[in-house]
Amino acid sequence: MDYKKLGSSGLEVSSITLGCMSYGDPQRGSHDWTLTEEQSRPFIRRALELGITTFDTANVYSLGSSEEILGRALGEFSRREEVVIATKVNGTMRPGPNGRGLSRVHIMEQIDASLSRLGTDYVDLYQIHRWDPTVPIEETMEALHDVVKAGKARYIGASSMFAWQFAQAQHAADLGGWTRFVSMQDHYNLINREEEREMHPFCLDQGIGVLPWSPLARGRLTRDWDASTARSQTDEFGATLYRQAEESDRRVADAVASVAQRRGVPRAQVALAWVAGREAVTSPIVGATKLSHLEDAVAALELHLDSEEVAELEAAYIPHAIAGF
Repeated sequence: MDYKKLGSSGLEVSSITLGCMSYGDPQRGSHDWTLTEEQSRPFIRRALELGITTFDTANVYSLGSSEEILGRALGEFSRREEVVIATKVNGTMRPGPNGRGLSRVHIMEQIDASLSRLGTDYVDLYQIHRWDPTVPIEETMEALHDVVKAGKARYIGASSMFAWQFAQAQHAADLGGWTRFVSMQDHYNLINREEEREMHPFCLDQGIGVLPWSPLARGRLTRDWDASTARSQTDEFGATLYRQAEESDRRVADAVASVAQRRGVPRAQVALAWVAGREAVTSPIVGATKLSHLEDAVAALELHLDSEEVAELEAAYIPHAIAGF
């Protein structure tokens, strides 16, 4: 496993991040396809054995039970200083006023709640889970700065938004003398490459690390196009991501299958190797519900695609509307 600086910050992360959305009480929240705590623990333990030290979750995943499961497992299987824990804030955690969003009151409430569920005094990376148009960005950035200065988070990051919004947030931080974002967690894979237009060039210019989510397109790049899984049949958010340009997307998936067959490796390794090899990308966030998913993710880091293979994988892509914000 290789380790990289997260953008121009001093934080070192593993070249693969384990995404923990799949781990949580199926009875909490809207994801009835998640794995229980007993089912989840072997994945966290195996990730650590493979050298994965960076774990991404969110307060809203299974209404906090993902954080609880991750915190207990890491507390048993690792030392706190050896791992990087990232979580997120914005989603609805309770009904009524101030139960969601990026206001000072919600951020301050939720950082303490996340720390309690994770069983730690601090998170390494505290991320805003999308943009909140109802709150002045200055309020959000100052609140996040105060979280850092209180020692409850080491660094802050952002997730899917327009590049102009991200630039506005960084500018607000500069004007206020507040902590800047060091990372962008965005939707990026072979069938959704729109971040290459503005967000990735901005991140490269500004020294911001990129942590792509859904690098395998919710598994669409790893199986036959018409195949489905229990998650794909019930994941309402996932269903909104890949509705358009299906024929061109199918051709991209076919190219992944073709390259994988010639290389004699699983399709997941090819699709992930392409993402991991992009200049702006620091650490793709990979979900795992089978232990082979972890093995493939780590193996993908050793799979070097040549220029002809890259061209083949990219040839069928056509522009898409933004999805995932």
